[in-house]
Amino acid sequence: MSGAPRRPRSVRRLFGPDHAADVRDELEFHRAAKVDDLVARGWTPDDARREAERQLGDRRSLQRIGEHIGGTMNRRQRLGDYWRECLQDLHFAGRAFARERGFALVAVLVLALAIGANVATFSVINTLILRPLPFPDASQLVWIAPPPSACGLSCATYSSDAYEEFRDQSRVYQGVTGYFAFSGSDNVRLDRGGDVVPATGLDVISNFFQVLGVTPAIGRAFTAADARTGARPVALLSHAYWARQFAADRSLVGTNIMLNGQPTTVIGVLPASFDFGSVFLPGARVDLFTPLDLDHARDWGNIVTLVGRLRSGATLDQARDDASRVAPDLYFNVKYPQSRGQYRNGLVPVPLETHVSGEWHRPLIVLWSAVGLILLIACVNLSNLLLVRGAARSKEVAMRQALGATRARLVRQALTESLALSLTGAVLGLAAAFGLVRWLAHRGDLDLPLLNGVTIDTAAVLWTVLVAVVAAALFGLVPALKMTSDNVQEALKDSGPAAGRGQRHERLRLGLVIAEIALASVLLVGAGLLLRSFINVLDVHLGFTPEQAAAIAVDYDDSAASAEAGASKRVAAFQRILDRVDAIPGIEAAGISDYLPFGANRSWGTLVPKGKVYRPGEVSPPLVYVVTPGFFRAMGIGLKGRDFTWDDRFGGQPVIVINASAARFYWPGENAVGKFLSNGRVDLQVIGVADDVREERVEDASGWQVYYPATQESPSDARLVIRSRLPVDTLGSTMLHALRELNPAQPAVALTLVELGMTLPGV
Repeated sequence: MSGAPRRPRSVRRLFGPDHAADVRDELEFHRAAKVDDLVARGWTPDDARREAERQLGDRRSLQRIGEHIGGTMNRRQRLGDYWRECLQDLHFAGRAFARERGFALVAVLVLALAIGANVATFSVINTLILRPLPFPDASQLVWIAPPPSACGLSCATYSSDAYEEFRDQSRVYQGVTGYFAFSGSDNVRLDRGGDVVPATGLDVISNFFQVLGVTPAIGRAFTAADARTGARPVALLSHAYWARQFAADRSLVGTNIMLNGQPTTVIGVLPASFDFGSVFLPGARVDLFTPLDLDHARDWGNIVTLVGRLRSGATLDQARDDASRVAPDLYFNVKYPQSRGQYRNGLVPVPLETHVSGEWHRPLIVLWSAVGLILLIACVNLSNLLLVRGAARSKEVAMRQALGATRARLVRQALTESLALSLTGAVLGLAAAFGLVRWLAHRGDLDLPLLNGVTIDTAAVLWTVLVAVVAAALFGLVPALKMTSDNVQEALKDSGPAAGRGQRHERLRLGLVIAEIALASVLLVGAGLLLRSFINVLDVHLGFTPEQAAAIAVDYDDSAASAEAGASKRVAAFQRILDRVDAIPGIEAAGISDYLPFGANRSWGTLVPKGKVYRPGEVSPPLVYVVTPGFFRAMGIGLKGRDFTWDDRFGGQPVIVINASAARFYWPGENAVGKFLSNGRVDLQVIGVADDVREERVEDASGWQVYYPATQESPSDARLVIRSRLPVDTLGSTMLHALRELNPAQPAVALTLVELGMTLPGV
């Protein structure tokens, strides 16, 4: 045959079966046999060869078919042999670990801890970073906010008219919606046959669920008609609240429930997959939703958020250009000048997923790196243990090599043992991760977004398998190669194990020890830095004294025909509450505020001293708190000057307390007490200067704060703060009993620590 010279058959067989040569031999055999048969019948040799070729047909096609059949049969045979050998290796590994239970137990536990930590961390990262938000076409959703500023939620929200103008003027959105940003927890009273049960409700713009793409599981969503002034009150229930409070009764839809003393029709139940708090207000629980009447709230100032859904094909850059075009019209609003917003610096649309979990990306990546480093340390440690174990098995390995076992076969056996250890540890680690993730998902006091969606899903299981396989290769490959690289003759001698290890073996072990120490050092240094940062955070002065302080939401009625009558009714109610609470043994101080640090906040515009002129943007709107006498003492906030008194009546001289940062700005080097600030309508006398209080996060500096007396201004809410010599966790039931003596309709809300917002037992 012509063509390039072929390698000898014996050489080609070194690389596996030579199917091409086998098929050629087979075809040549059949051709020669046919030629012999025809010659025996009297054909000439040349005619016989031509006839044999004709009957044989297309030899190239037959060659390809034969090679394919041979390769398929060989692969099946090799695959069957491979699985039989794998089962043998696993059986051998099981017997070996049964003899070495201590080693196997330590290895499995180390791997279970390391892999479990990795899987749990991956589950959190998968939910917060890798997976899209739980809404249809979530990439189209954007959060629309002004640039960050120091005036809290008031500078991150919009007035009713600003929302409507943005909605009408913007060109890149399918829909724009939002929700009332200042709702507090337990702000709704559900009356169930005389038993008043607190619930947390939230007002949303009527198209809120349509823009998000959320369809009620039962019933219908809100319509524009539901949000009109004078419309019949309606509500949508969260799935969890419906199941918890109404036993998942489907017949509830279409019937009335009593909310805040008013019959309200339940028009639907939201799907179980929708959890408002986990996306928009981490750590909060929202039980029901009601439509926001924008006309009724038009004069409330900045109260609503903005969330938009981009049109198909619209980009984020187009949304930003659109926002820059609309922002000046919102700021210079001539239609409703009394509710102009803080939009001079423009609006900043960002992907909703960035707003929800963007600030968690870096901490979670750092955490993931740390647990990955722990896994590396575990692998290096196990590699060292396997090296020691391999030294003890050197004669066994040498004997198997002497009997004909190849190095590749022995390495595969060793890696199978490592994989068996790793997979066993992975199963235990997966079980531990499942428990940890379940615990995290039910921690309502953590402000981690999307926390309730963290679960061990298919991706987490696949990640577990990948980590187990990679870990097995990391800690098993080097010992396997080292164990099979020794001289067989030396290893079989009595002195072999001691003499054959030599300096090369010790250098390898020393290298692994150095690598383990280096990785541990990196982990320790990182942990030390994090611990130092944590200690620094603990050392930060909050501006108040949280020890032995707790708060509880109180219910009161200040409805009246006029602001003066409402103030008088409110003052009387607050005085009765505080007098009754002060009479409880162990209570040192008590006061009421509508907002507390590290919770919701708002501002009411800028304040300036009379006669002073500032450049645009130089004066920031301070955060506003409406408080009663005794609040500063109950919170442990230092105060220079005087506290509010019940004599600071409505209609008298308006008074305020400002914080130290504001006082230093307005009157540097002077005593601010007795000075006056103007809000453009009235002059407010500064009667005290309070310590700066951290408002939103411990790591952020304090902004400006102003405190108004509840005797002159109407609070948005009422949080009773107490300071006690007794452990505050023993006062819950006593406090609730005292409040219900004054108001039988007082909901059974929980006493919470002021600093951490942790629910205390006893209520």
